[in-house]
Parts: sequence; structure tokens; C-alpha cells
Amino acid sequence: MKKKYIYLVFAILVSGISSCDDFLDEAPKSNMAPEVYFENESQLLAYTDDLYPKILPGSATNSYGFYAQDAGTDNQIEKNAPNHFDEGMWKVPANDDSNNPNWSFEKIYRLNYFLVNVMPKFGNDLSGTANTIVGNLANIKHYIGEIYFLRAFEYFNRYQKFGDFPIIREPLNENPQVLTDASKRMPRNEVARFILSDLDNAINLMSDKNMATTRINKDAALLLKSRVALYEGTWLKYFKGTAFVPNGKDWGGKNKDYNANYQYPNGDIDAEIQFFLNEAMVASKEVADKYVSQLTQNTGVLQQDADESSNPYYNMFASDDLSGIPEVLLWREYVQELIGNDVALAANQGNWNVGLTRGYVQNFLTKDGMPVYIYGTYADGDGVYYKGDKTIADVRYNRDPRLSIFLKEPGQKNILTESVKGLDLFYEEPYPDVITGSDQRGYSTGYALRKGGAFDTKYCIQNKGCVGIVIFRAAEALINYVEASYEKAFPGGGGNLDWDSDAMRYWNALRQRAGITGTINATVGATQMELEKENDWAAYSAGTLVDPILYNIRRERRCEFLSEGLRYMDLCRWRAMDQLKTKAYIPEGIHLWNTPMQDWYKDDNGVTTLIYGTGNANVSSPAETEYLRPYQRLATQRCYNGFVWHDAHYLYPIPVKQFLLTAPDGATIENSPIYQNPYWSTAADSPAER
Repeated sequence: MKKKYIYLVFAILVSGISSCDDFLDEAPKSNMAPEVYFENESQLLAYTDDLYPKILPGSATNSYGFYAQDAGTDNQIEKNAPNHFDEGMWKVPANDDSNNPNWSFEKIYRLNYFLVNVMPKFGNDLSGTANTIVGNLANIKHYIGEIYFLRAFEYFNRYQKFGDFPIIREPLNENPQVLTDASKRMPRNEVARFILSDLDNAINLMSDKNMATTRINKDAALLLKSRVALYEGTWLKYFKGTAFVPNGKDWGGKNKDYNANYQYPNGDIDAEIQFFLNEAMVASKEVADKYVSQLTQNTGVLQQDADESSNPYYNMFASDDLSGIPEVLLWREYVQELIGNDVALAANQGNWNVGLTRGYVQNFLTKDGMPVYIYGTYADGDGVYYKGDKTIADVRYNRDPRLSIFLKEPGQKNILTESVKGLDLFYEEPYPDVITGSDQRGYSTGYALRKGGAFDTKYCIQNKGCVGIVIFRAAEALINYVEASYEKAFPGGGGNLDWDSDAMRYWNALRQRAGITGTINATVGATQMELEKENDWAAYSAGTLVDPILYNIRRERRCEFLSEGLRYMDLCRWRAMDQLKTKAYIPEGIHLWNTPMQDWYKDDNGVTTLIYGTGNANVSSPAETEYLRPYQRLATQRCYNGFVWHDAHYLYPIPVKQFLLTAPDGATIENSPIYQNPYWSTAADSPAER
């Protein structure tokens, strides 16, 4: 019984490990004890390398890359609507399972195991002066720094989903009380401070050596630090006073660990916000100043012949070797015969039924920096500078080059070099297949990305592609500084464009690299928030429209990091989905009906293949709108009436199993030291309460 109880409680720390690979019962790396194993540089390297693919993004075997990184937001949608936005479909899980794998400490245990065994040999003061580990000191410091970075990254993933979270610095013994005490959740801002501390250690330790950019490095650590600090600073601001921050109304920590008011390290929440925003500014500025003049050139031209010059910005996402690109601070390398991906293949074949939304496409500025509506309606434009959206070619015309080079258009060449022959590929971009629902070749919205779409067939062999995946780009540091400095300077919004000369320098650098010719002043002056809110959830924070300057900073971030996996994180920290509680959002795609695109879907006899209004409908009805609505083909589809939201959905529910494991009697949930996230029940299979 005692052994069984220990195992159950310890599941808090190691949930997700299969019974045949339980790290708690496994010797580290070799079969040698830690006091023997962590003796030299090569052993530290081997242990660190083993953790890279387990923790960093873009590391999974057969990764599909950029085509779906923002799926399930207002940027991109998949074939099937996500649970998050369907009424009553996101529920409290009973256990940690494949759909709720995040309350897990297995990776954190491994990271802590390394640090507890290595730091006494290296020296806990981080200087390395007392180091007894054999090898090059700079390398040893770097590998230890990587572990601190990886622990910070892993914690950042966890606290984004759960907010308040246990802080555990060492692998724990099997004492049930120790394990239960360790499961207590710490206030989210203190978790963020813990992450920043780990990153400070990583920055310090990795400062002596520049490694290849396939390895974590100091600049990547600084960038992650700016991301974490900006995340927490803006979260605290936009959720101030709610159950999602310490001391807010209904905050769970009050009843468990803080019977009196929680004392913020800087005194109050406003000072805490300023602290995090300042940390974001300092960290991002160091990276931004270093790389602002080294941003990858965007010619604004999509290569369409093997003899034409290629576009370096396009190639940054469609090459197998990113080591010579200064802007790329960290990337994942693939080797065709060892570990491959399907990045280029997915880009070639329509993103495998993941499409850009109409709102996202409309949100991109024109090339001169104006919102599209300055040139007439979204549908028709003025027919000269902006030609409307009745064909994909028209949508791309005179637009922000980040959209025009990455938005696929029928008739474009997808393959320019046939190194490997006989592959079943789209050599020329076809009309988007919006009707068959094909998992691999379908186009959910009609709008598809070619980001990551290498032009050589050798990159398109299924499961054997080797396009490198960008993990961190220096461009993020520039926009992080812009946002953090504006938020810090104008806590109540409504600022001006003279707030920070460095911020304007960085912002202008991003726009100029993109190929936008107009000024930021002109863009802001032309921005109409009542029109922008139709395209962009981030026009809102806490259900209120933000000011045009802040909005355009958010727009810049949205357009620069097209399907790079930042969107959902940003929407949450901005509290940008409250408006969906009262008005559902219906995702739309191409302007299908009463346009030339309608004629793309005729058979050889000139008869339309578009079916609507029946039980076998393959498109939405024109009676609702002329735009394709992927989730309104059939009334039985999930999110047929649009995306809805609940306050609870900003954080994940904690599985019921965790409360039972930590309750003294194993049954009374109320006596567990863990508290549920706001507006989620502790009853399994229950939807959000609010």
C-alpha cells in the first residue's frame, strides 16, 4: 500500500511516462551512477542533447512546420473546429491523457536531476572557479546554461497553460508529505520570476562562447527572457482584478495558501507590471541593437524560375541550412535519412487542410502602409491600387509583401527544380480544393500558405524533408521592445508616436524590411478601430477596443510572425477573446460566390460541383454570405454558429486526478493543496462554469 501511494503521488511529478520507460526507475543515460556519470564535458553534452527534441518546438519527428502553427485562432483554421471555441466541448479531464498532457513534471524532473548532480561539481556560484568536471570550461558552462534555458522553456510552457504552478528546483524523494507539499501552486508572477532567474543563469553561463545556431545560445536566452517578461507584464495588466492574477476577485490562492492578501514582490500589481515590462525592454534591446541592421532582406518578389534570383526572406523559411542567417538565433536541423519533416510537402499541397482566414488576409496593409478599406470595400477596392478580393491574384496585388510572397495563387510554380523525379506534387498551384475535405490536399478556407515551401522536389519526399525550422528570430526582439516600451509608457493607453526613439527605430526597420513604403504616422492616422475589429481579435483587450497605436503594434506582430506559433499566446495575454462571449465569430475564407472563383469548381461539362443546402453539402450557402464558411456546410458541424468563448478558457483545467492524488485521504478534493483554475469545476467531464 505504501509503495502504491508513493507511486500515485509521484505521478504529479512524472505523469506522462510510460510504464516501460519510467525515468524514476532508470539510471541517467548510461548505467553509471550520477556521481560517476557527470564527470566530463561529453557526458554533459550527451544528457543535454537528449533533452533538446523533448522540449524545444519544431523538434518532433515528421514536423509539418509553418502551415499550421496558428491553427485554431483568428489567423488559421483546420478542417475541424477546435474544442476551445465550441460551446461546452472543452471539459475538465479526469486524468492526464493524450489530450491533456501538460500537468506533467517528467521533463522538469530530468532537468532538475542534471542540475542537482552537476552544480556541486561545477560550483553553485556559477563562476566555474571550483569546477571539477573534466573538459573545456567554456563548453561546460554552455551546456549547463542550456539546461537552465530548457528548464525555463519547459516552465514557460506549463505556466502559459496553468498560470499559478508549483516551483520545483530538485528531484524529490519518495516521502508522500514532501511530494504533496511540492505540489502547491505558486503565484504566476513568482513562476515568471523563477523563469527569468533561470534565463539569467543561462545568459551568464553561455556568454563565453558562440555556438552554432542549432544550439541554444545567449541571444536566444535573452529573446526568451523578453518574451516571458512581456507575457507576464501584459497578462497582469489585462487581467488585473480578476481571478486570473494574485489578489484578484475569486483568485484560488487566497483560500489555499494566502489567507490574507498576497504581497507582490514590488509592493502591488501595478509595480509588478512595470517590473516585468522593464525586464522585457532591457532583454529585448540587447538583442534588437545587435541585429536591427542584420535583418534578412525581403525583395518582395516570389521566385518563379530557377534562373531568377531568390528572395532571402522567403528562403529563411525554406532552406535546409539556416546557419548563415544572422536573424535566425536558433533553428532545428533535419537530415533526410535520419529524421525528416513534411514542411515543404505541406506547403506544396495546400497546407493539408489548414487555411488562412479571410480576417487575417484582410488585416494585412497595402504596400504603401494603408489599411485596405482606405481604397474602398474589402470586396471591390478602388479597382486600381487595391483590386478587391474576388480572386486570390487581386488579394495579393499591392499588398504587404509578407502576404504577397507567402499567399499561394493558382497558376504559380511550386517546383522549379526536379532533383527527385516521379513525386506526386503540385508542380503548378491548382485551384484550391475546398470541397473534397481531403486531409492532405484539401484547402479549408481556400487561402493557403507557401511559407516553408522549398522549390526543389528533394525537400518534398514524404517524412523525409529537411527544411530547417526556425525556433527563434531576432525580429521578435524588435517588436517585443516596441510593445513593452509602449505599454510601460502609457499604462492607460492613448499614447503618441514620440514615446521612445529606439522603439520607432525598430518598428521602422521591420516595416522597411517587409517592403512597406508608407510611414507609421500615416498608418495610425488611417486606422479605424470599428473596421479593424471585424478582422482581428487583438483589436480588443478585456472586451474594449485598444487605441490605434497599440493596435498597429499588435498588427505588426501578427503579420511578421505569420504562422510561427505566437498567435494564441498573444491573444491570451492580451485578453483578446472576451468579446466572443457575447458575439460569436464565424471564420470565413475566400470570396467564393458571385466571383470568378465560383467558376473554378465546374466539371468537364461546365456543371458546378459546389453543393449547398443539402445533407451532402460541400460548401456553405450563398444565402448567408458570399464568403466560404468552412464550418457552415452542415448544421451538424462543430462551431456551426461560430466561435464562442468563456473566461475559464484563458487557462487549462487541472485534471481531477491531481486533486485526488494530493488529498490526504485520496478522496476529498477540497482538502487538496491544489486549487482549480478559475471557473473550471473539480468534477470530471464538466464544461466551463463561466
